[in-house]
Parts: sequence; structure tokens; C-alpha cells
Amino acid sequence: MPARERRTIGRHCQDNEGTMFQKHIGIDLGTVNVLVHVKGRGIVMHEPSVVAIRLRDNKMVAVGHEAYDMLGRTPESIEVARPMRDGVIADFVVTEAMLRYFIEAIVGNMNRLIRPVFKPKVMISTPKGVTSVEERAVHDAAMQAGAGAAYLIPEPLAAAYGAGLPIGTPTGNMVVDMGGGTTEAAVASMYDIVVWSSVRVGGNRFDEAIVNYIRKKYNLLVGEQTAEEIKIGIGSALPLEEERSMEVRGRDQVNGLPKIMQITSSEVTEAIQEPLQAVVSTVRATLEKTPPELAADIIDRGMVMTGGGSQLRNIAQLLTQETGVPAYVAENPIACVALGAGRALENYEIMRRSLPIVPS
Repeated sequence: MPARERRTIGRHCQDNEGTMFQKHIGIDLGTVNVLVHVKGRGIVMHEPSVVAIRLRDNKMVAVGHEAYDMLGRTPESIEVARPMRDGVIADFVVTEAMLRYFIEAIVGNMNRLIRPVFKPKVMISTPKGVTSVEERAVHDAAMQAGAGAAYLIPEPLAAAYGAGLPIGTPTGNMVVDMGGGTTEAAVASMYDIVVWSSVRVGGNRFDEAIVNYIRKKYNLLVGEQTAEEIKIGIGSALPLEEERSMEVRGRDQVNGLPKIMQITSSEVTEAIQEPLQAVVSTVRATLEKTPPELAADIIDRGMVMTGGGSQLRNIAQLLTQETGVPAYVAENPIACVALGAGRALENYEIMRRSLPIVPS
């Protein structure tokens, strides 16, 4: 066999080998949760974006669920932190360590044992309104964590793609992505975002509103985990036909002793009115900016809701009531952004013109 032909075959073998070993990973790097999608396997990881650090030597002692269980329960020697705030990196070093942990959990120590060509390709979602500096921080964190190549995709575009909307067609596809730190409403068409609005209000702000309401009305101090349990247990964007109640445990602000009380679903609805109105205003602002032809499509198709915040009872009904546009919650709304990031990476050649260019 001629040497030239042997070299060609050898190159093809290497390319196939690289494709076989190289992982394609889509990451929803959220304020509250990190979800990871791997090509051919679907969603493989869903962990809280929480890290526990030993202050003595700045070593990471727990990540994800294990660290989340430590919130509000650690000694002074251990700090439990969320390295993401409002959808962007608040602590670069901790975010890099968290990403490294998740990437290595998927690919093992492969990066250290084999050629760099097999390092994973990673697509990470970022809020639409982030600055170039914030985009660069996410990109660099992924590369430092062991990615062979890192790309960014706006969260609303990933959410629409993951929810199964036909974003590659010249039609209006509206998505409202309610995350832990931000809510973003956008209209997508031809693999790109046409108009969008964003507000730094999400699930965390709902929890804070519940904490403040209970403190002011009952002089009871509760933690963010308790507030989240209340929101999930009996929270609703509109008053429920059948009132629900829940037992709440906390510390009395007056005498400092533990105390138990009951809170009702109507009280929770009252507590979260301010952040709810911020979400409604953001959706309205997006609809007002939408070109008429695309607006006609949205009236016919409605808007799809994604993200953990969309699981709040009656949130879709509230938006329908306030805007006159039908709203519905996507199937598996929490996973939509990670699914969309993974699919965008699989179809990178089509999507690349719509993705942000990370400054060098």
C-alpha cells in the first residue's frame, strides 16, 4: 500500500477514535442548580450549584446535594456558598472548582491520561444580558476545568431549543425562562433571538419574599431552605380554590426560642406578589417589542415556560390572565436549558452564527 494512502487511513482512524472518546457536554450553569446533558445519554446530572469550602486551607469539601444539605448548619470553619449569582459568576475560583468536579464526574480522569484531543467539548448557557467580561469568565472557567473547547449559548435560546420549539423556522417562538436568579422572556426565530427582556428576579427572590413576609408578620426567622419548602409545598401565583396550610418551624425574633406556626397558601400568594409582578412586566415588555408578524404567531402558538420557577402553581394562568396570550409549561421545564445546550452543540455548524463570540 502506498505511504500516502496509509497516512490517509491513519488520519481517518484517529478522527474516528477522537469522536468516539470525546464527550459532547451541554451545561445549564444556573444560580440554583447545575444540569448536565451528555450526547447519547441525555441529562446525566442535576445538582444544586452549592459548594462547601474549608476555610483553613480553602479546600472544597462538598459539592451539590451534599453541600446543599449543609446550608445554615455548618461550623465557622466551613463556608457554604453559591458561586453563581443572578446567573453570572460571583466567585471565579469556586465556579471553576465546581465545574471541574462535574466534568471529571462525567469523563473521569480521562483528560489526564490521554491526548488533549479527547477533552470534552462543552456548551454552557449564560443569561442573554451578560457583559463580555462575564462571558469571558464563564468560558475561562470551563477551559480551566478541563474542557477541550467551550462555547456559550444564551439561556432563552437554549430553553426554546430544549423545549422543542421550531426555532429554525421563520416563525415567532416565545419562551419565558424562570431560573433561580433571573427571568428572561424572548422571541426566537431562525436560530436566533429577535427580541428579549430580562429581570434579575427568580426563584431565590420568591424565597426571600417569603422569609421577609414571615419575619414581619409573625416575628419568626426562617432559613432559605424552609422558604423554598413552603413555596414548593403550598405556593401559588393565584389564590387556590382550596386553601392549603403548612407547618413552619423557625426561631422567634422576640424571645429567641424555637417556634412552630401555620402558614396558608393565600399568605404565600400575598408574600410573592412583588416578584410576580416583576416577571409579568418583563413578559409584557417583550411582547411590546415583538414585530407584528411574529406577534401573530405567538398569539396562535402561545408562550412556553421553562426553568424551575415555572413549576410554581398557576404561574402560566397568571401570565395568560395578565397578557391575553396563552401560556403553558414545557415538559420537564427544569431540563430544557441543558437539553438545548446539548442539542446546540450537536448542531454547532448550524448554530454557530447565533452564538456569542467570546473575546480573546
